[in-house]
Amino acid sequence: MSIYTVHEPPPNADQSAPDPVRFVFVRDGFAFWAFLLAPLWMLRYRLWLVLVGYVVVTVALQIGLRLIGASQTVIVLAGLLVALLVGFEAATLRRFTLARRRWRNVGIVVGDDLESAERRFFDAWANRSRPAPAAASGEPRPPSAVAPVSARRPPPPDVLGLFPQPGASR
Repeated sequence: MSIYTVHEPPPNADQSAPDPVRFVFVRDGFAFWAFLLAPLWMLRYRLWLVLVGYVVVTVALQIGLRLIGASQTVIVLAGLLVALLVGFEAATLRRFTLARRRWRNVGIVVGDDLESAERRFFDAWANRSRPAPAAASGEPRPPSAVAPVSARRPPPPDVLGLFPQPGASR
């Protein structure tokens, strides 16, 4: 099962509701193509700022390692580590770019593949957009069962696991 974050595009002036076709699902996890072909992957998803940062970091790393006299093995290993980092952080880089473009994160969904995740999300999204029967009939709605979060949290227990609290009765 994969975890996806769902991003809604910024609203256009002529739209009253968001267009579901434009929603973007970003899979969380390792991205093989971002690891293998990082610059091409960044161009494919239009991550211009990320691409510039990647080029600057990799060129500076290569030049710095050559200036200090590192062996070719160390230089190749450093390049592989940067590629591995990009592969692990690919979803974060996409979410960063979408947030910069004012896309709104509207949820998280779990699915076997992208299609099942989309189906799950849009089923829940369609049910959420329908008015509740109590609200439609004009009856007052009951107060929310969720209690407000207090600003102060209780201190964590000193004992973890299945052991009793210190000083508590048995």
